[in-house]
Amino acid sequence: MRLILEEALTPAGWRREVVVTIEGGVFTAVDGHAGGADVGGAERVRGVVVPGVGNLHSHAFQRGFAGLTERRGEGAADHFWTWREAMYRFAEAIGPEDLAAIATLAQIEMLESGFTGVAEFHYVHHRPDGGAYDDPAEMSAAIVAAAEASGIGLTLLPVFYAHGGFGGRPTGEGQRRFVNDLDGFERLFEAASRVVARLDGGRIGIAPHSLRAVSAEELTELAVRHRGRPIHIHIAEQTGEVEDCLAATGRRPVDRLMDLVEVDRHWCLVHATHVEAAEVARMAASGAVVGLCPITEADLGDGIFPAVDHLAAGGWFGVGSDSNVLISLPQELRLLEQSQRLRDRARNRLALPPRSTGRTLFDVAAAGGARALGDGGGRIAIGAPADLVALDVDHPALIGLSGDAALDAWIFAAADRAVRDVWVRGRRVVSDGRHPAREAAVAAWRAVQARIARA
Repeated sequence: MRLILEEALTPAGWRREVVVTIEGGVFTAVDGHAGGADVGGAERVRGVVVPGVGNLHSHAFQRGFAGLTERRGEGAADHFWTWREAMYRFAEAIGPEDLAAIATLAQIEMLESGFTGVAEFHYVHHRPDGGAYDDPAEMSAAIVAAAEASGIGLTLLPVFYAHGGFGGRPTGEGQRRFVNDLDGFERLFEAASRVVARLDGGRIGIAPHSLRAVSAEELTELAVRHRGRPIHIHIAEQTGEVEDCLAATGRRPVDRLMDLVEVDRHWCLVHATHVEAAEVARMAASGAVVGLCPITEADLGDGIFPAVDHLAAGGWFGVGSDSNVLISLPQELRLLEQSQRLRDRARNRLALPPRSTGRTLFDVAAAGGARALGDGGGRIAIGAPADLVALDVDHPALIGLSGDAALDAWIFAAADRAVRDVWVRGRRVVSDGRHPAREAAVAAWRAVQARIARA
């Protein structure tokens, strides 16, 4: 398969008339330039084309109750911990078929917004009563089935969750679907690995949930067993978590993590919202990716990550949709930059001249997402997955624009529907802004909502 990209963002910058050859789902040749001629019957892709970006943090099932937690009880404080109780109630209501339907529609929305892969931080493992399914990977298989239906690239991250808080605090009823010991988790991991193997380009890693849910001994054992795989962990998302970690260990979360295990480029530190300068320096030096989820972090009132300082220190970051309250790659990038502007009362905080702000955000997120997913993507280059996103240059915000200006307009000026076509591993999965399975996915979603009555 060959495509002629009218204007493409390559590792060498913007190039016109780029011919790409795709075999086995990867780029086997990237040549410039075609000179406007047909090349061996290749399809011409009009307009601005960029590499696909990995969504490095998703809890797909949470898309099922998006928008349903926007009421505050009288006289009650509302924050992450109260939202979490609502999330637990919803998690108790879904089965494997429900999860597959919810995840399929969520992944379709990801693709239509410009994400081409997703790292699914998956922790709903057991039956609603906490008992094991006959197949420990029953719920993992639902996520894989969704990826088969949507065509998105998948890095599955089964979550290890053992405790309800620091010091080995017991878990509560709301967490019973998540909990495993180390032996149970290894059985789950092996079963999930077999399911993921049926996906073209499918990958698997692990996700120790958080320092509060995993003991020091368990975390150390997991890091050794799974060294070299993607390892993702929630860290320092809430001030309460930081305070609890200090009280229990005498160390702040990022320092505590790095004191316990060797954190390297295979790690993704999700949120890391409440960190001090020394922790920023340690994260940047480690090569780990910080997983930022600006829409969810704003929705939950988490706080603002010091992205300007992290980028200046040479740190890596990418973006994810987390709770999936709203799924949009450009909005994640826009809110990331705008949060820094609001805090600093200044503009263009994350730009690395001569690149524009939008171009910098895109480049850093594409590289960070590829590292966090472990897929080698985020670039139009030989050997990389053939993941491409063609922007709609007829969208009013993009008319007459090219290069960095088109990226800036997509991220900062186009409210919606500015992605025209998307390819994942050389397969077109979005055409004219729409996924071919959207109608069926919405019908399945409607049936789920009827069964669980928006629980």
